[in-house]
Amino acid sequence: METVATQGAVDSRETEVLHMAFELGKKKWKLGFTTGLGQKPRQRTVAAADMAAVMMEIERARQRFGMSKAARVVSCYEAGPDGFWLHRCLLTHGVENVVVDSASIEVNRRKRRAKSDGLDLQALLTLLIRHTLGERRVWSVVRIPEPEIEDARQLHRELAALTEERTRIRNRVRGLLSVQGVSVRWWRKLREELKTMRLWNGATIGPHLRTRLERDLDRLELLEKQIRAIHETMKAELEQTAQLQSPTAMMQRLVELRSIGMQGARVMVMEMFGWRQFRNRREVGGVMGLTPTPYQSGDSCHEQGISKAGNVWVRRVAIQIAWGWVRYQPTSELSKWFMMRFAGGGRRQRRVGIVALARKLMITLWRYAQGGEPPTGAIFGTVGAYVLKAA
Repeated sequence: METVATQGAVDSRETEVLHMAFELGKKKWKLGFTTGLGQKPRQRTVAAADMAAVMMEIERARQRFGMSKAARVVSCYEAGPDGFWLHRCLLTHGVENVVVDSASIEVNRRKRRAKSDGLDLQALLTLLIRHTLGERRVWSVVRIPEPEIEDARQLHRELAALTEERTRIRNRVRGLLSVQGVSVRWWRKLREELKTMRLWNGATIGPHLRTRLERDLDRLELLEKQIRAIHETMKAELEQTAQLQSPTAMMQRLVELRSIGMQGARVMVMEMFGWRQFRNRREVGGVMGLTPTPYQSGDSCHEQGISKAGNVWVRRVAIQIAWGWVRYQPTSELSKWFMMRFAGGGRRQRRVGIVALARKLMITLWRYAQGGEPPTGAIFGTVGAYVLKAA
């Protein structure tokens, strides 16, 4: 009798995968479905944000391709104005979703190429299949923060927007007075000074211009009030008793170092340290976009600068803190390294060096925020807070 070695039977439902891609618009969403490479995608259009219609189209696609209800559904869409609510909604319905960095998607490099939502869906589906099969570098997947972390980000981002708005109004007021030959001496007393200001010929400021300036000062007073309220909220947040390894505890450790204020500490923690899990220093530099981009082709070989592909909020505050670190932490090893390597060079060399220092500093602060040793030679204390500009 012939003996035949057999393997255990594999349920076909475990290998069934329905791939779905979204092309999101303000009024309509285009959906694409397929089960594998080489198959013509099934495309459907639904109203924007109509999740009931999306789930219905998923069931219809399963029936169309003859798949069971137990089959996996894997989807993707490009990161954009819709944010992460769709991702969380899909997860609650049992759909495995990934949010993709649109800048990392492969495209035809010809000067003129066909472009349509249907073609984009086909390209997304092809890349999604490759990603599902295990190809890691097919695109960059966006890391999704927890809803609590995403909500906590609003505080420092609002402060950045209010600060930029205040600067814009102040520059406009300066310009309006400058064309009349008048300058601003004290912002707090400007409203009273408008009544007594005189032009070059001794005349008073025109009534319409004075009215416009008074409206701008009303806006400035409102902005100052809102900025003070946010600062008070941040200060109260740092005074709370926090558990070890919590975001608040990380911020409390960072503000102990001189040159790091509560706003800079909050940006670093809420945007990066508080929820992202890093395995090594390269990932820390990559998430900020402070990684080199070498170019080598034939005899041509040069450096293109940093990638700037990471979190712009963290990158900006990292550069600001790096300049403050050199000034207020002269005894630290990092400051000595910068002074030895770049301080004697020109302006451009110092700017290149401060980026390198920012990357080294963020890696050291990441380890310190996680409970590690502080930077070597660092001084503890408080010296002001650094203002972050809005994107």
